[in-house]
Amino acid sequence: MLPVLALLCTLGVPCRLPALPPDSVGMSASRLDAVDRVVERGVEAEGFPGAAVIIGRRDATVFSRGYGTLDWAAASAPVSPDRTLYDLASLTKVVATTSAVMVLYDEHRISLDAPVSRYLPAFSRGAKARVTIRQLLEHRSGLPAGRNLAGRTHSVARARELVLATTLEHEPGTSQLYSDVGMDVLGFVVEAIAHQPLDRFVRRRIFAPLAMTSTTYRPGAALRARTAPTERHSSRGHPLQGEVHDGDAYALGGVAGHAGLFSTASDLARFAQMLLNGGTLDGTRIIADSTVALFTHRSAGWRALGWDTCAGGASCGQHMSERAYGHTGFTGTSLWIDPDRGLYVIVLANWLHERPDGLTPPVAILADVRADVADIATLAVDSDRAEPLEWRADREIGWRP
Repeated sequence: MLPVLALLCTLGVPCRLPALPPDSVGMSASRLDAVDRVVERGVEAEGFPGAAVIIGRRDATVFSRGYGTLDWAAASAPVSPDRTLYDLASLTKVVATTSAVMVLYDEHRISLDAPVSRYLPAFSRGAKARVTIRQLLEHRSGLPAGRNLAGRTHSVARARELVLATTLEHEPGTSQLYSDVGMDVLGFVVEAIAHQPLDRFVRRRIFAPLAMTSTTYRPGAALRARTAPTERHSSRGHPLQGEVHDGDAYALGGVAGHAGLFSTASDLARFAQMLLNGGTLDGTRIIADSTVALFTHRSAGWRALGWDTCAGGASCGQHMSERAYGHTGFTGTSLWIDPDRGLYVIVLANWLHERPDGLTPPVAILADVRADVADIATLAVDSDRAEPLEWRADREIGWRP
């Protein structure tokens, strides 16, 4: 049974966090005004058809806005932070897969230093028998980045076999290589322990209790209609809207540990606030506070357990604290959480969607806008620090093909 709040949302009551003026939570409203300028410049430069931005602090959203449209077409619907779904791409790794592991860890059903083979006997050949759950989370398993499954099989069962049969490129624990394959294996581990598919487990244990009613793998027709498209001319012979863009996730049936999740900015705000609250929201505990602290603490280079941490200069900007954690998605999505400031910043865009001239927009536009929004939000909290004379979006470096 759905929680009462989630049930109300399905009946049309918006599941938004409370909205408060920035000044009431110690943020400068005038400084946040710069978000409009940098995101609108990104849209005007055709860096993406549209974007949704939500900034929150201290149990409330202080900035929630949609820019542009779902598509480049003149008749396309405007972006709404509450209604527009985006293909989250690699944000799936933390919002779904890592969170599922956190739930199982709380229940003492998974051990971080146990070999993967304890849960997946098929993953035990050679050096793979020494790969641990922790190494998968830290991208230190030795597995390669990806498998190009879409070009090798049309069977979901066979795609899963290929993932489990993947040969290590390095000895476990000796190097760090960002690996979609490792997160897929971790998704299989969750399924083996939970005795149910990954999408069903995260919906039942995370998304439904948090009233994230627009967060799902494989959106149905009603949600697909309000999903931002990712590609007009795909290798699958049709435009991609509400269908996962990532080829390996598609080969795995649309449900994968590394990609496949769709969501709105408003839903992700509820997820982010839950983490800032130490694992609870609206009286519902999802994860223990100690587990949130453990998994989001930097443990291997810039990596935490499943999460990335802010190295400065990328999508988290220059000013977030060393304890800030988050992740990005190839399609144009990002989520950053700064526990020292009680702040989260969400930017969702469909950067991959080809422009009217048929070209993919320069990624520099997306990169600059995401970093600017993070810096604007952080400096709106740190009002004693000087703002830059110009933002990255004002300079437009690398914005022209």
